[in-house]
Amino acid sequence: MVTIRHERMSDIAARDFLLDRCFGKARTAATSERLREGRLPAEGLSFTATEHGRVVGTVRLWHVSAGPGRPALLLGPLAVGADYCNRVGAALMERAIAEARRRGHREIILVGDAPYYARFGFSAARAGKLALPGPFEPHRLLGLALRPDAAAAPTGLVRATGAPALEFAVADTAAVGRKQAGKQIRLSRAA
Repeated sequence: MVTIRHERMSDIAARDFLLDRCFGKARTAATSERLREGRLPAEGLSFTATEHGRVVGTVRLWHVSAGPGRPALLLGPLAVGADYCNRVGAALMERAIAEARRRGHREIILVGDAPYYARFGFSAARAGKLALPGPFEPHRLLGLALRPDAAAAPTGLVRATGAPALEFAVADTAAVGRKQAGKQIRLSRAA
């Protein structure tokens, strides 16, 4: 029996292996990957499908802007082991969409096959006049409104807005700006 649950840290290596099997190593060169790179997925919106403790499917959502001042989520990648495609892919999509809606998000965009994602309500028309910051096939950029206030199709460049995956800060922020042991202390944050 396949179980869909929130992703755990212990799933990451198996998730990456599954992604490599499904999409190959070239997956990291995709424009949508540039939007995810160095970012954390949206909180509570990473799901893993398992069977007998083995990862057989995965999907994540990421914070982006769908044009100026328009928060959205980027879905992807959705990956499912070959033996599980028909039943697990749809279940992961339904869970991700339902949870994003429950958490009050406005819309989801993704890059994918329109015939597959249409069954979940995604369409190229819903992606409006969005563009990605790199090469992409416009007919594969799809959108889904989760709330009525997201009815107008978006326009503009999609940009990553999620939290950086790594943050570094000085624990004693009171020391910022003063010299300690003869050295200036600075806060830094990886982007």
